[in-house]
Amino acid sequence: MTFESSKYLSAIGALLMVIGFLGAMVPYAGILSLLGIILLLIGIKGLANFYNEQGIFNNVLYSIITGIVGFVVAIGAVAISAVAALADLGFDLANIDDWATAGTDFGAKFTDFSDFGAIWTLISALVVGAIILFVSVIISMYFLRKSMVQLSTKSGIGLFGTAGMLMLIGAVLTIVAIGLLLILIGLILATVAFFQMKPTTTQSTPTAPPPSSQPPS
Repeated sequence: MTFESSKYLSAIGALLMVIGFLGAMVPYAGILSLLGIILLLIGIKGLANFYNEQGIFNNVLYSIITGIVGFVVAIGAVAISAVAALADLGFDLANIDDWATAGTDFGAKFTDFSDFGAIWTLISALVVGAIILFVSVIISMYFLRKSMVQLSTKSGIGLFGTAGMLMLIGAVLTIVAIGLLLILIGLILATVAFFQMKPTTTQSTPTAPPPSSQPPS
């Protein structure tokens, strides 16, 4: 894989992730994000080989794996606890006769504090899920920032370092809305930085010719 193809695959992959991020509520946006991740990984692998720095690829891979695992674990924890809480409240999801009234019945049960234990189980699961997701996002952006810093060093494009720092700060601030915005801005800057990349060549500094050893005439 050439430098140019790796560069453009990385850029297009990051761009698709931006589009998927912006269209999170739009159908098929998740497919764009998934395609973007795949293209980014392929492109980053080529860049890592070009710069002979496998940490560039490994850190992106660790970032993606951490994010996916954290999301799955958080959703799983919430789902399992939610099913248990609903069972305690008298809801059997496998034997609901009328789904049209299920929401109303659940709302009535949820606001009835006669069985606060089940309600507390559900609330606790949501809190634990949010904490797991929060921590996984921070770890994921930490690895991504490491890759961006390495790319910045190898390519000489400081925009990569800025993008990585914004995404890490955004991860820490995901407890407020501005955190997601900072991650998005960092991803956009990384996309621009990929398009700006140029292959670097090692140039030798010319040296002055050695002084003549012949004696003066």
